[in-house]
Amino acid sequence: MRAFRVAYDGRPFHGFQRQPDVPTVEDAIFDAVRALGAADGKPEGYAAAGRTDAGVSAVAQTVAFECPDWLTPSALNSELPASVRAWASAEAPDDFHATHHAESRAYVYHCYAPDADLGRAEEALARLCDGENDFHNLTPDDDNTVRDLSGEVRRDTDYLVFELRAGGFVREMVRRVVSLVRAVATGDAELAKVERVLGPDKIDGPAGVPPAPASPLVLVDAVYPRLAFSVDDEAAESARGVFESLREERATGARVAREVAGRIEPE
Repeated sequence: MRAFRVAYDGRPFHGFQRQPDVPTVEDAIFDAVRALGAADGKPEGYAAAGRTDAGVSAVAQTVAFECPDWLTPSALNSELPASVRAWASAEAPDDFHATHHAESRAYVYHCYAPDADLGRAEEALARLCDGENDFHNLTPDDDNTVRDLSGEVRRDTDYLVFELRAGGFVREMVRRVVSLVRAVATGDAELAKVERVLGPDKIDGPAGVPPAPASPLVLVDAVYPRLAFSVDDEAAESARGVFESLREERATGARVAREVAGRIEPE
């Protein structure tokens, strides 16, 4: 059994988990393993750390499965699309399960909020991170919604940068936490709304909390105390190159958009 750290740009995919008729990160991994002759279809013992939504990126998604010794991150990258890069691996016990054995997971969210008050954001997030809470109003899931969340928020120019960690997250939880905190920080909601959201009553419709956009969210860590990951230098360099190119592309796109917006004058 071997575990792999996988980074990916979530924009080209309809999420991580395999789905019929649409491209997913999991499909790309299975296709690569099949093309290399390491498995036929879903590899034996396969599991992943989490199921990120469409548009969400990752640096430390973790997948594990039975495979030959020669299947290194570099070998896997030879058949993966450029937007998906394996970069480290670890030998894992036969009973290892990438989903169940993750001690915690961490996400970072880059929230554009130039007018948000950092103090109010910190106060709202502190309440959400105060021991175990029922996040039933911050997910479409109906059960298993109690979580012990920890996290911090900081300002970076026009952005509030959230780093949130828990043993596991229910669907859309991170994006709805960000949406709620941002609303409090900009004055669109009072701090008392946090208490109502954490309360027992269901909040639906316009009074509820919608998820923030998916593309600013990144899965940055999955902790496995039993594993010791080794970085594949060649694979890691390939991954860094891909994401540096993406950074340049997006920075250039932002400049172009600013140029167009700045030249549109009212009649």
